[in-house]
Amino acid sequence: MERVTLRIPKQQIEEVEQMVETGEYPNRSEAIRSAVREMLAEQDGSERASEKGKRKRTWARA
Repeated sequence: MERVTLRIPKQQIEEVEQMVETGEYPNRSEAIRSAVREMLAEQDGSERASEKGKRKRTWARA
């Protein structure tokens, strides 16, 4: 596994910390990995839909 350093707004980190505190995720890293997996799965689904003539999802910058 590789280490990635990123900057995330404080409010979003606080929300991730809340998910860790409530036991939804064991730690921040796993919560963020889960979000990346979801994003990639959604992107994969969008690419498949695009092949059928639908629009591909675009991601907004935070």
